[in-house]
Amino acid sequence: MKVILRQDVKSLGKKGAVVEVSDGYARNYLFPRGMAAEATAGALKERELHQKTLDLKKDQELRQAKALADKLSGITVRITSKAGEGGKLFGSVTSKEIAEQLASRHGIQVDKRKIELKEPIKSIGSYPVTVKVHAEAPPVQLTVQVST
Repeated sequence: MKVILRQDVKSLGKKGAVVEVSDGYARNYLFPRGMAAEATAGALKERELHQKTLDLKKDQELRQAKALADKLSGITVRITSKAGEGGKLFGSVTSKEIAEQLASRHGIQVDKRKIELKEPIKSIGSYPVTVKVHAEAPPVQLTVQVST
């Protein structure tokens, strides 16, 4: 019997996959637990339409991510902080502060978790920072300039 998986099933497949299973396994295990549905013509057509909408949504997200990457490329983020002798900062510059500066000064909303700092910024200077806008889009390099 052909079934459409409604969720990931170990040893069978991922959500949305059409797989062939025995009648007893489908009727006694998969259907009662809501893990699968019978692969009728209507259900297959519905799955196909659902897949198309998911593909369109993914394409739109990728286009938005590339547009965001274009906006971010070449931007210098300036952060002022208190520093002691030798240019050492009191504390450090975090990805949250960088995201806040991007939002307030440049009007660009970026999730702080997408900003990757190789190491905490603890002194005055200019530092390269990587921003991953999307899994399929290349990361963008920003420059963070810290001053007093």
